[in-house]
Amino acid sequence: MISHRVRPVGRRDLLGFAATALVATIPLRLARAQAAGDASATAPVEQLDNALLAAMKAGGSTPFDDRYRALAPVIERVFDLDAVLAASIGLSWPTLPADQKAALAAAFRRYTISSYATSFNSYNGQSFQVSPTVRALGNSRVVVNSRLRRADGSSLALDYVMRRGPAGWQAVDVLTDGSISRVAVQRSDFRGLLSSGGTPALVAGLEHKVANLSGTTG
Repeated sequence: MISHRVRPVGRRDLLGFAATALVATIPLRLARAQAAGDASATAPVEQLDNALLAAMKAGGSTPFDDRYRALAPVIERVFDLDAVLAASIGLSWPTLPADQKAALAAAFRRYTISSYATSFNSYNGQSFQVSPTVRALGNSRVVVNSRLRRADGSSLALDYVMRRGPAGWQAVDVLTDGSISRVAVQRSDFRGLLSSGGTPALVAGLEHKVANLSGTTG
């Protein structure tokens, strides 16, 4: 009969086990540390929500231009508007001449701010709630969950895809109801104008949207 001897566990084995366990926990610790550091991504969303709530409380009786001026600096800080525009244009963005990019950027800035100034212009007991927990997406991006809660108990999810860049955390997309990407909607909207008339048609289209939103159409 063959006897199998069990070697006693020595000090070297215990040290090896301990080292293996330590290495195994390093990714988990790094993930937890990264998640804790990413919590700062919620600050810009809270800043935006506070500004939107103030605009809502100011109400539609406040002139559009006043609401626009109040929201403009906040939106420019919270959003990476150049990145949002580039993603909304798609693959053709890098090939556009610099002057066309500048014209599009100016029109897109006015359109984005006008959209918020018009959409958040009345207050009926609403409030915003931002989750302190963020979801990592990779490539220095996380999702910050925010909800617009209405007085009747219903709510609307407005989740922000945040990316860390030279200016800190900035939003590069908004997901309505948790899945409807603003960038994807804009890309679909912009594609027709770009196909039919190029950059001039898209600039004109954005300016027409601004005129409608601001109530300056003739």
